[in-house]
Amino acid sequence: MKPDLSVKLGKLELKVPTLMGSGCYGSGEEFEAFVDLSQIGGVVLKSVTRAPRLGNPTPRLVSTPAGMLNAIGLQNPGIDWYLEHDVAKFASRPCAVIGSVAGFSVDDYAYTTERLAKRPEIHAIEINISCPNVAAEGETFACDPKLTQRVVRAARETTDKTLIVKLSPNVTDIAAIAREAQAAGADALAVINTVRGMAIDVDRWAPRLGNVTGGLSGPAIRPIAVLAVYEVARAVTIPIVGQGGIETTTDALEFFLAGASAISIGTANFTDPRVPLRIVEGLREYLVRRGVGTLAEIVGKANVGFANAYQYEGDEG
Repeated sequence: MKPDLSVKLGKLELKVPTLMGSGCYGSGEEFEAFVDLSQIGGVVLKSVTRAPRLGNPTPRLVSTPAGMLNAIGLQNPGIDWYLEHDVAKFASRPCAVIGSVAGFSVDDYAYTTERLAKRPEIHAIEINISCPNVAAEGETFACDPKLTQRVVRAARETTDKTLIVKLSPNVTDIAAIAREAQAAGADALAVINTVRGMAIDVDRWAPRLGNVTGGLSGPAIRPIAVLAVYEVARAVTIPIVGQGGIETTTDALEFFLAGASAISIGTANFTDPRVPLRIVEGLREYLVRRGVGTLAEIVGKANVGFANAYQYEGDEG
């Protein structure tokens, strides 16, 4: 008998716990020739904003020894074009389709979330709060608990679909941000986004990215992500989607044992889009080998504070 790998994120039900990270799997259509999409949990679409964006100057990608730096700059056609030309084709996907919303003001998030949520082809919405807040002179919404709460509350008021708030690791206390997101109505949290970094061309004596800085993803950030999930799982009672450098079943298990209920795979898809299928099969084999009937039974098992959410006071000095 196969173990039960299903997971529920708010109202969103996934038959397996694997999501494809925003911007890393297209709309799924690009991978259909290689991957049976019915065997993955869902695809998180690239973030869309209220107005079209050209993105950052090139070059936008730099390979690193254990990952990748990117500075795409939220390139997208804007919500009007998106709804008219893209969204309808998502109805045929045999997996969950999760929209992703970015913005530069609280009103931006509310407006774009409301319009996207009205489409039945979109099953849930990720709120990407790692964007610069123009009103706060460029500080990202994810860096301030009160800004996080304002954005999530504004989005919450526009829809009853599942809202997954994506948190940034570039903060002093990610648990504090997580608590505010839950209090404002988030149904789940995606932990983490990329880690800020840069690379320098030693021949040109100049940054290698056109934007100077970018977001580091891939295996290099996995220990950072696992720790963030571990800390957030002690602070909130809503489900966590763990993400950051997951390439194997063992990687995925680290996140589940730290307290994640689902995982999202990003950079690994660029080298092998079948990684999600192998992870699902590996999870089944692991649970059978350990005599466990459901994935939910192992969530948080390596996190001594997980069962006492909200009561953890910290003991790491």
